[in-house]
Amino acid sequence: MEINPENPIMEELRLRVEADKNDKSVKDLVLLLFETALLTSGFSPADPNTCGSRIHRMLKLGFRIDEDAGSADVDMPDFEDAADAKGSKRKLIRLGSSALPSSSGS
Repeated sequence: MEINPENPIMEELRLRVEADKNDKSVKDLVLLLFETALLTSGFSPADPNTCGSRIHRMLKLGFRIDEDAGSADVDMPDFEDAADAKGSKRKLIRLGSSALPSSSGS
């Protein structure tokens, strides 16, 4: 990853650090930027669960949702169990260059 100090993202991060060195969202953004560089380079984050939690927090921040709002986890069946319970067959739908699982009949 090459860091360009003139990049608007880097400039905004610098401004936020100067405003509050203890801002948790700035730390999350910097780590998210690093983990994104890992992913785009073909590597995996050291802890995918922590990375996922960080993405979730950043989404809440972006949507201006209180960090504690809706934090109760809902018990969801595993993807395979839910599909098998319905007796449906799954197929892949191509979206651009990625494939996503879908229930048949969609």
